[in-house]
Amino acid sequence: MLDQGIGPEFLATSDSEGFRARRLSVEYFPSMEHADHLLGLRASDYRYSQDGWARHGQKLSVLGRQLDPATLNGWALDVGVFAQGGHTLLTADGGYRLALAKRTSVEVFINRDWVETRTALDRGVSYTFGGVAVDQGIGPHVTLVGVAGQQYFSDGNRRDHGRLRLIYQPSLDLGLTLQARFRAYRSTHDDVGHAYFNPEHYSESMLAIGWRQRYKGWVGSLVAGLGREKIVDAPLQPTKLFELGLQSPVRGAQSLRLRAGYNRSASFNGPNYHYRYVLGEWIVRF
Repeated sequence: MLDQGIGPEFLATSDSEGFRARRLSVEYFPSMEHADHLLGLRASDYRYSQDGWARHGQKLSVLGRQLDPATLNGWALDVGVFAQGGHTLLTADGGYRLALAKRTSVEVFINRDWVETRTALDRGVSYTFGGVAVDQGIGPHVTLVGVAGQQYFSDGNRRDHGRLRLIYQPSLDLGLTLQARFRAYRSTHDDVGHAYFNPEHYSESMLAIGWRQRYKGWVGSLVAGLGREKIVDAPLQPTKLFELGLQSPVRGAQSLRLRAGYNRSASFNGPNYHYRYVLGEWIVRF
């Protein structure tokens, strides 16, 4: 017989433009085997603010995941209805990952949500981003990851995305990785009415170091990177990335997942931009 689970979930962000967002949620899982095998509901309250402007939103979603904790093969999906500012959107965030061979896996993914800037939220601008990722192991120490996707905006704009990541693991026991990352996109519309930052061409190259360690079922992770971004014909600009993660044992009576990060690179709110976030989920099984 499967257990049930209940608990809170939260997300808080802030950026260099003074835009802040927070999400507070309650989750209930009537069917739960462990933290990566569950099905349930999430009710969320959102608040956005910037320079005296504020906006509230509410979202109700059905979410589930059935993942192999060792490989992350399987599926995860969150589908909901999100209302804010007189606008309503059917949202989705999910993916399905499948091993094709010993060192080869493929994942299809989709993400549909509001564009989180003040102007875009006021206008009800949303996006749908879908694509495919392929992981290819090249021997025991090297992995190549490629991603291709398209992002469709409700204002008619489209972005074509491509990403590559080369990961080298010098020792299979240390949990240390050295990474070379590249991402780029091209936008079809130059003018989006200043609803969000939208260059015709964008690219970023980054070198990063990652660390992941397991202790008595707990997993800690860290990623730090330095890079350069190119926005159309502007000079190269520096970028930075720093992320921390902590996860309790997947099959424990309680599940705790925390993640925090800092990212300095262009986003929906513009160039010369930095962004901070903290995310957490706590589930108690009963």
